[in-house]
Amino acid sequence: MEISAAGRLEVRITTADVGKRVSVRRLGEPGTPGARFTDTVGVLTSWDNGVLVITRKSGETVRIAESSLVAGKVVPTAPARRRGPAATYDELARVAARAWPPVESERLGDWELRAAVGKVPGEARRRGAGAGRRAGFTRRANSVLPLGDPGLPLDEALAAVRRWYGERGLPAYVQTATGAEGTQELLCAELERRGWVREVSAELWTGALAPVADRSEGSGVVLSRTADEAWLARYRRKGVSEVALKVLGGGPSVWFASVPGEGGVPAAIGRCVVDGRWASFAAVEVDPALRRRGLATTVLAALARRALDEGASAAWLQVETDNAAARALYGALGFSAHHAYHHYREPGSGSGRS
Repeated sequence: MEISAAGRLEVRITTADVGKRVSVRRLGEPGTPGARFTDTVGVLTSWDNGVLVITRKSGETVRIAESSLVAGKVVPTAPARRRGPAATYDELARVAARAWPPVESERLGDWELRAAVGKVPGEARRRGAGAGRRAGFTRRANSVLPLGDPGLPLDEALAAVRRWYGERGLPAYVQTATGAEGTQELLCAELERRGWVREVSAELWTGALAPVADRSEGSGVVLSRTADEAWLARYRRKGVSEVALKVLGGGPSVWFASVPGEGGVPAAIGRCVVDGRWASFAAVEVDPALRRRGLATTVLAALARRALDEGASAAWLQVETDNAAARALYGALGFSAHHAYHHYREPGSGSGRS
C-alpha cells in the first residue's frame, strides 16, 4: 500500500486506472470479527457510481465501495515466473486451441467462433435457436476464442455470436482468461455486466518437458497415432461420437498412449499433441482400482519422451481447480499455474461440458 511521507495510507488510484492491476485496502465488512482491513489485488475493471469492481486472478469479481477505501496503488502486471517456461497468454491460447480443434470455425474479426457438433438438418438450421439446444463435444471446442478485436461493438459482436451458435443448436459460450499479462479481465467484467454467467473455471499449467520424461522409464506403454477401441473404452467421456473422434485426433502431431490392462481395457491412457516447442497432455485416465501406483506418471513420461524426440521442450495442460489429485500430481512433476480460464454462457441458455 502507498504510505505518505507522514506515514499515512493513501489512495493513489483513480478512474483513469481502469484496466490496470491494482492493490487496494478497504475497511473490513461490517460485523466481520477480527478483521479491520481487507486487501484485494487484481485488475480494476470498472469504477462507476462510487463502486470499484476488481477482477482477481481466479476470475472472481469483488465490488468495493469507494467510501471504504483507505489505500490503493497500481502494481506491476504479473510478477516474473520463478520456474517453468516463459510464455505469453496469447501464445498459449493459440497453442491450446490447435491442440483441441473444432470441427467448424469462423472468424469474427480477431475472434474465432468454434463448433464441434454434427451437421444440423436444413429445417433445424432455418429455425435457428428455436430448434432446441444440442450438446457439442466439450465447451473448449464449442466456444468463442476472443483474441483481440471482433471488429464490431461488443453488443453487436455478442449478437452475432448468439446467432452463429443458435443456427447450430448450441448455447453460446465465450472462453476468457484471467491472471496473466494480456488476459481478459475487462471482457469478463463486460460479459458479467450483460448477464453472462461464468459457468466453468479451470487453470492452464506449464512446465519443463525433460523432467517429466525422466520420472519413469515408461516401459509397457504403447504409443499410437490413433485412438483405438481399447483406448476409447478407458476414456471418461462415454459414447464418443464421430465428432469427438475428429476433435481427439486433431492437432499438429497427436499421440495416444495406453498401458495394457485386463479384459482388453487399458489400465491407463493419455493423449499428447506436439506443436513446435510445446507438448500438451490431456485425457490422462487410470483404472480406479489401479490408482496411486504411478501409472499416470508412466504414461506422461512416455509421451514426454516422444515429444522431446520431435523437438518440444515445454509442456502445458489444463486442470480443474477442484481436482486435488491431478493438481498434486502435476505439481510434483514441476508444473505450475500460468493463468485461469473461464467459459461464460449466454443468459438463459442450457449448459454443456468443459
